[in-house]
Amino acid sequence: MRTPARRALLVTLLAGLCCAGATRDVPEPFWTAPDSRAAQQATTWRGAGRTADAALMDRIAARPEAEWLNGPNPGPLVRARTAAATQAGRTAVLVAYYIPNRDCGQYSLGGAPTAAAYRAWIDEFATALGDRGAYVIVEPDAVAQVVAGCTRVAANDRYALLAHAVDRLKRQPHTHVYLDAGNSGWIPEAWRLVTALKASGVARADGVALNVSNYQTDKASSTYGDQLSKDLAGKHYVIDTSRNGNGPYTGTDAWCNPPGRALGTPPTTRTDNPLLDAYLWIKRPGESDGTCRGGPAAGQWWPSYALELARNAGP
Repeated sequence: MRTPARRALLVTLLAGLCCAGATRDVPEPFWTAPDSRAAQQATTWRGAGRTADAALMDRIAARPEAEWLNGPNPGPLVRARTAAATQAGRTAVLVAYYIPNRDCGQYSLGGAPTAAAYRAWIDEFATALGDRGAYVIVEPDAVAQVVAGCTRVAANDRYALLAHAVDRLKRQPHTHVYLDAGNSGWIPEAWRLVTALKASGVARADGVALNVSNYQTDKASSTYGDQLSKDLAGKHYVIDTSRNGNGPYTGTDAWCNPPGRALGTPPTTRTDNPLLDAYLWIKRPGESDGTCRGGPAAGQWWPSYALELARNAGP
């Protein structure tokens, strides 16, 4: 039986071998949590004799995923994850996801009760980072939903909170901040986001995050990112590739637990585009988009969906 220490070592070794064609003497910078849901699931299945399924689950467990901070008191978890990453000589990827009226009242509704509470939350998050550094994705969907017509929030109030988050997080040394900018399938005309992104502090961020929790291809996302960069004075971007291996679904509710999807490009800073800083697994593969297609609540672990993503992925 594998002990936690041996399992952590195995995950670390697999993470170093995950990327076909990678240069082995230059390790990837991102941290892989040894206690992820995928790692726990693989261990459970091995214990039950489901060795083939466990091996597929290792495709997820061996690769770095983002940690989502979506509830009150983010400090302890931010501190724990960044400290573990630093000890391992790696960098944690974190998601700040607590904006008031989050998700415009849809599956992931919630967030801070007031603007003042959100500012305090961001301050706690940033303080917990210390000087250890991280890649921080700021508020998935928060800009794009307003541009798309969400009426539950006042646009200027939201943009002011996002600008505060960007500015406060960037005060921490070694912190890379990417403001979420939706995806190419949601608002195809990238120029429509530019004014909102500028009002939300993108000029002080390292760049924008694209395709978070979505399924657009790497090519579509990089084309979109290049266009945004032209309109944003050369800003860089990162792409969420956690579930885009088979591209977007063409049926109804294409964003919510679509069938037939696959893991995408493993997390890496090795890209062929100088504007593209990294491919990241921001959405954690196997966590539900919401209670659609038989899924559990948004963010809950769904082993059968995780297994499908891994099984459908290329070598």
